[in-house]
Amino acid sequence: MSFPVIGVVGGGQLARMMAPPATALGLELRVLAEAEDVSAVPAVATAPVGDYRNLDDLREFARGVDVLTFDHEHVPTEHLLTLIAEGVNVQPGPAALVHAQDKLRMRAAVDRLSLPNPRWTAVHHVDDLVAFGDKIGWPIVLKTPRGGYDGKGVRVLGSSADAAASIDWFGAMSPLLAEEMVPFSRELSVLIARTPSGASRAWPVVHTVQVNGVCDEVIAPAPGLDPAVAQAAQSAALAIATELGVTGVMAAELFETPGRGQGFLVNELAMRPHNTGHWTQDGCVTSQFEQHLRAVLDLPLGGTGVLGEWAVMKNILGGENTDLYSAFPAALSADAEAKLHTYGKSVRPGRKIGHVNLVGGEGSEPEELRTRAAHVAAVVRDGVSKETA
Repeated sequence: MSFPVIGVVGGGQLARMMAPPATALGLELRVLAEAEDVSAVPAVATAPVGDYRNLDDLREFARGVDVLTFDHEHVPTEHLLTLIAEGVNVQPGPAALVHAQDKLRMRAAVDRLSLPNPRWTAVHHVDDLVAFGDKIGWPIVLKTPRGGYDGKGVRVLGSSADAAASIDWFGAMSPLLAEEMVPFSRELSVLIARTPSGASRAWPVVHTVQVNGVCDEVIAPAPGLDPAVAQAAQSAALAIATELGVTGVMAAELFETPGRGQGFLVNELAMRPHNTGHWTQDGCVTSQFEQHLRAVLDLPLGGTGVLGEWAVMKNILGGENTDLYSAFPAALSADAEAKLHTYGKSVRPGRKIGHVNLVGGEGSEPEELRTRAAHVAAVVRDGVSKETA
């Protein structure tokens, strides 16, 4: 029997979490790792070290794989076009991926589809930035179109003086993206998966809690969300994926805006498994990682129903405890229903090093699950002293 080989460019935690479903399906997963000690290396048998910005490294890695996919969106578009011309099966393709790489392209695509978008413009100079702020009202948000994530590459500007102080950004990258500062009630996310032949499925819309620009918690489904807004959000994400030719998993991060648009505005897109979908590992019929593998191989997609009434994900960020395993006995005994996932990373303050999932059955309450998940995460983050162990 011959099973497909999937090559993943990037050796982060997303690639690491593709390994268990790949094994279950009998697939071979290979990873192009940035270094010998990145997250995915211990989880796969074949993980050569290479530079995703180097075409020769990509060519060498792509030899013998049936499909090439990604842990991140940073591979140069021109390299992917060359690989495709040489016969490599790249999923998602660069024509889709560029909309996750370039926020200006993404904003234009959302406008083209007549979907709810914040007011925005491309700015080439501080004068453009001031004119935009004066037109729509301050504060406004300035973003680098490429490279920003987890709150990086974003500035909130409260006045024309703040805009003038941002002149250093224009030297590094131009044009930049200026957006209105959206008043929103909460942040949402909707994940979909789409195959090369056009089949697609959506997961329930979730509520995401961001802290300092980093996803901290996810509650699925989003409590109290108007079913019409949830349906519109799923339809919008599926329309984006179809229009752009997305394959694999795509996340659409949204602002909930009651009384404006369809009840939401599109914030950002990611064309890969996403932090806001980690709850699906334990809380869903098909996890985002299994679904991504199915999708890029053009296999039938799995069900996306929630296994309980609610599911919660709590990120674990680096803290005082640098010996994570020492806290496992206390963390696991604190809640026997909690599922603990770690990323094999060294600990740095604020760095994503793992997450906790909890699924609640009938009669459960999201707030109770959030409290329980936060407690388990805190034990791992902070450790347990000998006096309290």
